[in-house]
Amino acid sequence: MGRGAQSLARVAVVVRAGAAPLFVLGLLSAAVGTLPPGLTGRRIGLLTGAALFLIAAAATALVRRGRYLRFEAAATRAGRADFLQDRKVTLRTRRRARRLPLALAPLAAVGTSFVMPAAGGLLLAGVGAGLWAKAVWLGHRERVAETLFWVRADRAAAGPVAGQVEGFSTTGIAAGDAAPGGARRR
Repeated sequence: MGRGAQSLARVAVVVRAGAAPLFVLGLLSAAVGTLPPGLTGRRIGLLTGAALFLIAAAATALVRRGRYLRFEAAATRAGRADFLQDRKVTLRTRRRARRLPLALAPLAAVGTSFVMPAAGGLLLAGVGAGLWAKAVWLGHRERVAETLFWVRADRAAAGPVAGQVEGFSTTGIAAGDAAPGGARRR
C-alpha cells in the first residue's frame, strides 16, 4: 500500500453491496416470470430456476476465495492518516457504480421467462444469496482474526480483489461503523 492519506472501504461492505438488490430484484423477476407459461412450462422453469439458484449461490460464494485469503495473509496495518469510509457511503458508491447492470439484469431475467418461467430471476437471486454468503464468510474471518479488512476505495470499483487492487489494509475490530461481515453495527 502507498504512503500518505487514502480512503479505505470495508471489503465485506463492498461484497455485500450487491447482495440485497440482486436477491430482491431476482425474486421479483421470478415472481413476474411465473406469469407467462413459457415454452417449457412453469413447473420445469421453477425446477430449473431452483437448481440455478443453488449453483449460482455456491459458485458466487466460492469464487476467488484463494485471492481473498492471499490478500488477508499479506494485509498491512492501515495508517493513522487513512480515512475509513462510512458503510452508507460505500454501499451508495458501489450500487451507483453498478446501477446499469442492476437495472438490466431483472429485465433480462423477465425476458427469459418467455422461454423458461422464473429461471432467470432465481438465477439472479442466487447470485445475491452467494454475495451475502461471501460477506458472512468474510465476517467470520474478521472475527477469528479480530481484524477488519479494508481496501482502497478508489481501487475497489471493479471489486475488492480485482486486478488493480494491491492488497488489504487492516484495523482493529472496533474501527468503522460496520460490524464484521459488513452489517450495521448495533
